[in-house]
Amino acid sequence: QVHLTESGGGSVQAGASLSLSCAVSAGRVFTDYAMGWFRQPPGKEREFVAAISRSEGTTRYHESVKDRFTISRDSFERVVILQMNNLEPVDTAVYYCAAVEGPWNRAYTRTTDYDNWGQGTQVTVSS
Repeated sequence: QVHLTESGGGSVQAGASLSLSCAVSAGRVFTDYAMGWFRQPPGKEREFVAAISRSEGTTRYHESVKDRFTISRDSFERVVILQMNNLEPVDTAVYYCAAVEGPWNRAYTRTTDYDNWGQGTQVTVSS
């Protein structure tokens, strides 16, 4: 199992940007894992946000964020980044990083696809 640690959350005004980072524990081959970001708004179920394949060649986004958020990965730093621009109050949630071993070019969008999760980082956007 791989250990994931999210950082970068906070409280911002609508229209601001935040960059979330997910660090993957040492001792694991970073490029063995497809990575994803999910979020859980208050009182709601966890939902898909963005995903990236091992190759970086495939990315997937939820429709509500695809023009504002960008997922990327840095194999040297062993991190996955979620750059969030033009944040809206509806983006308020706990954001979770997830990892799963899989094929080179596949990105996963379902919570049930992943078997490794971080503890989450809070993002609060006020109007």
